[in-house]
Amino acid sequence: MQPPFGRDEIERILPHRDPMLLLDDVLELEPGARVVARKVVTEANCAGHFPGNPIMPGVLMVEALAQAGAVVVLSQEENLGRLALFAGIDDVRFTRIVRPGDELRLECDLEAVRGPVGRGRARATVDGELAVRGALTFAVSDS
Repeated sequence: MQPPFGRDEIERILPHRDPMLLLDDVLELEPGARVVARKVVTEANCAGHFPGNPIMPGVLMVEALAQAGAVVVLSQEENLGRLALFAGIDDVRFTRIVRPGDELRLECDLEAVRGPVGRGRARATVDGELAVRGALTFAVSDS
């Protein structure tokens, strides 16, 4: 698949579906190396967090980054149809509040892969301003 591409193509790579599919588009992709994806934050992404003052939960931002990272790994020919499971999160820092209407630019660069386990450096920005960053560890599985 050549970027840019939308949810239909993302759903061919990832097993996630609404309401947990948190990527709208893939803008850039180098399978096994790097991805840039996009998520426009909605009221539904912030439901109940907090009434009258909606803020996207940090765990959802990290999940969106993990899904972007999974696209990098699962778009490789040898990993098509497999799962990328979250195995760890390190050095995560939140630096900006994210609200409905904000567009998250999600970037993940793979740093190392050994067998089924890998690690990526991820970051999300809004209008060029860092919102969250961290290192994500994943494991690729058949089921």
